[in-house]
Amino acid sequence: MTTNIDINLHTAPADVGDGAILPNLLMFGEVLRRLGLEIGSANMLDLVRATEFVPIGGSRNDFRLAARALLVHKQSDLALFDEAFQVFWRRPAHGRSMRDLRSMGEERRYRTPRVMPHREDASDGPPGSEGSEDVDDRQPVVDLQRSFSAREVLRQRDFAEFTPTEVSAARALMSELAWDLGRRRTRRLTWGDGAEIDLRRSMRRSLSHGGEILDFARRRRKTKPRPLVLICDVSGSMERYTRMLLHFLHTVALSGQQLEAFLFATRLTRITRHLETRGVDQAVAQVAHAVPDWAGGTRIGEAIKAFNYRWARRVLRGGPVVLVISDGWDRGDPDLLGREMARLQRSCHRLIWLNPLLGSPTYQPLTRGMQAALPHIDDFLPAHNLHSLQELARHLSNLSDRRQLPSGRRPTVAVQEDATVEVPAPHDGTTAARSRRDLNPALAPTFRHPLWGHPNIPGGG
Repeated sequence: MTTNIDINLHTAPADVGDGAILPNLLMFGEVLRRLGLEIGSANMLDLVRATEFVPIGGSRNDFRLAARALLVHKQSDLALFDEAFQVFWRRPAHGRSMRDLRSMGEERRYRTPRVMPHREDASDGPPGSEGSEDVDDRQPVVDLQRSFSAREVLRQRDFAEFTPTEVSAARALMSELAWDLGRRRTRRLTWGDGAEIDLRRSMRRSLSHGGEILDFARRRRKTKPRPLVLICDVSGSMERYTRMLLHFLHTVALSGQQLEAFLFATRLTRITRHLETRGVDQAVAQVAHAVPDWAGGTRIGEAIKAFNYRWARRVLRGGPVVLVISDGWDRGDPDLLGREMARLQRSCHRLIWLNPLLGSPTYQPLTRGMQAALPHIDDFLPAHNLHSLQELARHLSNLSDRRQLPSGRRPTVAVQEDATVEVPAPHDGTTAARSRRDLNPALAPTFRHPLWGHPNIPGGG
């Protein structure tokens, strides 16, 4: 092993100097370990031996490919390795060569490199290198900000600006998101630490004690995962975000979450079965072929009404969370949209509106559609990049088990301390225990059947 190392060091480029390349290789391995790559001592020895056949003084690209083949074990680490290689093995600043590392002494060469954030200036040297006399005593600095920028920039970039290559990378990041909407209590009972006594199980247990019931078995409510319903706008105004949002729907469908998905422009189309296809490209193609009004006009109110009358009783069982993804541009009747959104909110556990335009700092919901829908929305959130989807997943995992009033839109009703409401006397003539009681109008029921007041319904008008 020692012989091979000596041969590699002597076959290094002449301007590097004997023994100077080995500390640089070890420092490069330490940088890769700090970035999260799994690199052992055997991998570094293989890289040192490889310099005999692929010298660093030769082709830079050949050495990069050889190092990547020996040090990278996961496909997801390839881009990170390339960025780290470009930063670490760049040309030194101020005309210094690699020979300067040898002249800095043993302490400088073997000191752990210090990671510094990326600076906007053109200099590659450490801060304070100009006009400083103790530069040689400084700790070696490696600028590693660019190694992390690929994933961070992709998370912050708007979906409308994605290239085909970035779409593929974004799909991999979407698959890492965890969608957990919590669990809901059902009406069915099962054994457990509940308040209700299970007589059948208690009697069965008593047989082992001669018929004497020594302890009572109890029952509790069963719990099931809370379902998710997605209603996505694919009209012309949403065309920049449609493809990426379809990838989002497909990722959620494959995550094991109980999902029902619908698309609408001027009419409503159910696409739940199309999302069951494993291949995302094939699923997107099937969805585009199944939607007749793709990139057409927008009639949000009529689409929500069609969902309420045709699909609500079928897919809104079990208190699901409903996500409406739209920019709010609507050509329909805003009053119809307001009525149908109010009905949809009463039928689900939580109604969340995702607007891609909300990611802009100057956006204001001034359209008629958004003005009509906002009073009946529980949460109004952006959906324009990967970071917003990550925040959405975190928000869904923190939802309460009980139905709550819309956050930020709770009714503010001024009720005086002495304000009372008369309670009518009972029909049997007995005196009520309390004829006057304090009532809070904000807690009054808001349900109203859609057929109440209809002139053709007996007793409705």
